[in-house]
Amino acid sequence: MKPEPFESAFPETEVQDLRARLRSTRWPEALGAGGGIGLERVRALADRWRERFDFHACTGSWNRHRHFRAEVQGLRVHFIHAPRPQAPPVLLLHGWPGSFVELLPVLEILANDLSLVVPSIPGFGYSPAMPDLAPPAMADALAALMKLLGYERFFVHGGDVGATVGTWLARRHPREVRGLHLNYIPGSYAPDPGPGLAPEEEQFLRDAQAWWERAGAYGHVQRTRPLTLGYALEDSPAALLAWIAEKFDEWADPASPVADDTLLANVSLYWFTRTAYSSVRYYLESARVPHRFAPGERVEPPCGVARFPLEEPFPPRSYIERAYDVRRFTQMPRGGHFAALEQPRLLASDLLAFIRELG
Repeated sequence: MKPEPFESAFPETEVQDLRARLRSTRWPEALGAGGGIGLERVRALADRWRERFDFHACTGSWNRHRHFRAEVQGLRVHFIHAPRPQAPPVLLLHGWPGSFVELLPVLEILANDLSLVVPSIPGFGYSPAMPDLAPPAMADALAALMKLLGYERFFVHGGDVGATVGTWLARRHPREVRGLHLNYIPGSYAPDPGPGLAPEEEQFLRDAQAWWERAGAYGHVQRTRPLTLGYALEDSPAALLAWIAEKFDEWADPASPVADDTLLANVSLYWFTRTAYSSVRYYLESARVPHRFAPGERVEPPCGVARFPLEEPFPPRSYIERAYDVRRFTQMPRGGHFAALEQPRLLASDLLAFIRELG
């Protein structure tokens, strides 16, 4: 199917419905500190979303870019396409609780040097899901999209969900993927330990387990009960706002926080496209096909890694190199989980350097 132009818009009737739902929110009683994102923080964000957020300006800024939809392998995939003749093609993949919105600053920096494709991963934003859509199928659909656009070989960048789907792209389509650039290593990544792990690798596994016990409740719920969670996220904008805002507040570097209006733009996309449930269900589908590596099995395309200091848990280079062909490893001076929003110039520069190093 030939790609069709697409324009973002939030219908006014749905904007008014959102505002009415926010006005009628039943807030929990404040019973003390702790237990999740603070009540005052969420109420302030909800007030801004209801009264002062400019929905028209939000979609207008998105529409400065060229949006399309195309049907590939039974999926209707939304994407932004910024082609540049003779420039290396790059597929930029977002994460959760992000969207294509988080990659717009990087796109704007790199548009003069690269041909860029920024999709909404199936089940997120303007790319609707289909039942039981696992990351390998997502990867196959995105490979088909790149071929449809005329890119026989291309680079891939990904963070969070994008790192998982990007790794599946590299594993399933090694001839098409010229290089894989990551600012996150998939949480299910488990390489063959060989004769044994180095002390720093063993320490990472202990640290990762401690992190999941301390801060991973969201992932456990999304992996085991996404539908039950989905009833709240699809019906209550306050619930969706709190669920996503907590992660933006906790995972971003305090030195480079994500602006509230950017956060609200991202939450708005989830709300109006009704993809909150399908996006969290990704965790269940991903858990069924973890990134496990048998002895001798590797990700073939060369890999570049940008390690932002507040992205946790993050394995040491030696552990990553057990299955990835790491050609470049950059220790960034600052930044957290939302690197493309927090430090777009650092991320864009490292991606461009990785591509140039591969010739």
